[in-house]
Amino acid sequence: MATTPSLSTPVPSASVPPARARLRAVDRDDVAAVAHLLPPGATLLPAPPDAVPVLPGRPPMVGYLVLVPADRQPPFPAPAPAGAAEDTDALIRVDPARRTAEVDGRRLDLTYLEFELLAHLVAHPDRVHTRDRLVSTVWGYGHVGDGRTVDVHIARLRRKLGPEFRDAIRTVRRVGYTYVPPVRR
Repeated sequence: MATTPSLSTPVPSASVPPARARLRAVDRDDVAAVAHLLPPGATLLPAPPDAVPVLPGRPPMVGYLVLVPADRQPPFPAPAPAGAAEDTDALIRVDPARRTAEVDGRRLDLTYLEFELLAHLVAHPDRVHTRDRLVSTVWGYGHVGDGRTVDVHIARLRRKLGPEFRDAIRTVRRVGYTYVPPVRR
């Protein structure tokens, strides 16, 4: 079994690239100096060749997988606890932790994809989402379908929101949809 380099030992500062250099070329057997970016105890492994993109006319890229012990703090900020930043004045509320959605205090009975679509739109208000982007984000990469699938689910969502709140999801002609949070009248 091959040994894998552990990044728990400090790397000399002379080998650390300048702060503005984001990418740099390395030999296939060279380990990039990223130890200062990772938590102690992390291990760097070469990524499988099929996990790294191949650019035409360019030499093959080398990727790495970072293994972090379960008891260590992740290298990215932890999400805010549920309910900490909850908008109590919002008329349409989505709780991803409990997988519930409410409209003006009334609980909605949504399918899995309707919930995912509404949660995505509510999380990104006042932003235009193309149909293709919604398909790739909500349905995932492996979905075979077109933008009309999104249209059908939006129509179902609007029916379930009711006549008073259906205009919260607005159509942007020939592009997609946008969520505009409703205001109390």
